[in-house]
Amino acid sequence: MSLLLHQLRAEQLIFWRSREAAVFIFIFPLLLFLLLGSVYEDEIDGDPAASVLLAGMLGYGVANTAFGGLAITLVLRREYAILKRIRSTPLPPALYFASVLASTLLVFAVQAVALVVLGKLLFDAEIPSRLGSLAFTLLLGAAAFAALGVALASLIRSAEGSSAVVNVIVLPMAFVSGSFGPTDGYPAVLRAIAEALPLRHFVEIVNGIVLDGEHVWERPGAVAFLLAWGIVGLVVALRRFGWEPRER
Repeated sequence: MSLLLHQLRAEQLIFWRSREAAVFIFIFPLLLFLLLGSVYEDEIDGDPAASVLLAGMLGYGVANTAFGGLAITLVLRREYAILKRIRSTPLPPALYFASVLASTLLVFAVQAVALVVLGKLLFDAEIPSRLGSLAFTLLLGAAAFAALGVALASLIRSAEGSSAVVNVIVLPMAFVSGSFGPTDGYPAVLRAIAEALPLRHFVEIVNGIVLDGEHVWERPGAVAFLLAWGIVGLVVALRRFGWEPRER
């Protein structure tokens, strides 16, 4: 346990000392929330606009942090032979991965708290009444998207293309899934695509908790869909992930 905590501390120091990572992964969702909160006023589809945007930004945050940020980090470390060098040390690979995932979850937890606090202080968003269900949902979503992030890292071949691939996936997915506002007016084809994406179902669960005071188990279909995507990501990661730089 002490070795895990030591490595977790190291991962946190690496993350927060990297200005690019801190801005892209941690600060960007907060900035988007501030911008969207300044544009939308009063209500969205009968619900307080600030609360709707808070739920959406929690969804975008988990996709950007646990999925996109983790994928980019792993690809860069693999292609710069950092993972290869770590693999040659006495540090157990499982413990290293546990520390990386725990660090990612910790960053997202702090980000989620910051989003809730910003929503309350600046836009008078309501504090969710089902905090236990919300915390469990955020943990479940972060775990599922982290598995997908490792899977994506195993498929990206170059460090140069990692950021482009992640943004091409995350931003459109967040847009059609309702992270940036209501999707009722979207074309039917975009709504159909969204129904096949894990973020759409994660946002649905968070919406139920934040806006309607639901428990997480009141959306069993969305929870099962999110879990299924997480399992798919885990299977791909176990089969395809490598520690060696890819051939150019």
